[in-house]
Amino acid sequence: MEAMAREWTDDRLDVLSERVDSGFKLVDKRFELIDQRFEQIDKRFEQVDQRFEQVDKRFEKVDVDLRVLRGEMAEMRRTMSQGFVGLAVGMASGFIALATLIVIASL
Repeated sequence: MEAMAREWTDDRLDVLSERVDSGFKLVDKRFELIDQRFEQIDKRFEQVDQRFEQVDKRFEKVDVDLRVLRGEMAEMRRTMSQGFVGLAVGMASGFIALATLIVIASL
């Protein structure tokens, strides 16, 4: 075994060198393919980023719409409260007037 290891000739070294070089060329080609794939992935991520920006704009519009709706609901609640107070005062005045008429009529 040792005798074979010692008998490296220049021709065998040249063959080994060529094989190593061809192996590295294959590795380089594969890395080029990987680089191309990463470029495609980067383009896809750019598309995804654009879609998220569109969704973000839609959410901003919904947020503005919700603020407007909350303001309108607060105004409606205030108006309804004032209406209920007005009705209660009107009903109380009516009962007092009716009670007064009953008292006056019974005299």
